[in-house]
Amino acid sequence: MERFTISLSEELAREFDVLIAARGYENRSEAVRDLIRRELEALRRTRDPHAHCVANLSYVYNHHERDLADRLIELQHDYHDLCVSTLHAHLDHDHCMESLILRGHLDEVQAFADRLVAERGVRHGQLNVVTVAPGRAHRHGQGAPHTHLRPHD
Repeated sequence: MERFTISLSEELAREFDVLIAARGYENRSEAVRDLIRRELEALRRTRDPHAHCVANLSYVYNHHERDLADRLIELQHDYHDLCVSTLHAHLDHDHCMESLILRGHLDEVQAFADRLVAERGVRHGQLNVVTVAPGRAHRHGQGAPHTHLRPHD
């Protein structure tokens, strides 16, 4: 672990302490690490739109909307190579929430998410992306060859 010192004005330090307390951090170091990770992640996504990523796309929709559920399923089938898993929850008699776990190249995942959220009747769509470093293909014992996707530090 590498250590470094930063200087802040008293006002900025006070505001930062309020922020980290509100978010439940145990100390300043954890909060600073998360801020740095967030900024580095944003930079990675900007620099390399074709980077590998994992993502969670969550959205709410009215399942009574004409053919919407069928359109959403069809779209997921069209992008089956990106869709890892779907979680479906009923919110009330009319509304459902889905979360899709996605894996692929950032530009393709973003294009899919934009297209799905743009469907008439989809509400509150949000994409959360983490870029990953793909490892080398290998196998364990007699198992099938596979590649691990490792999040950046």
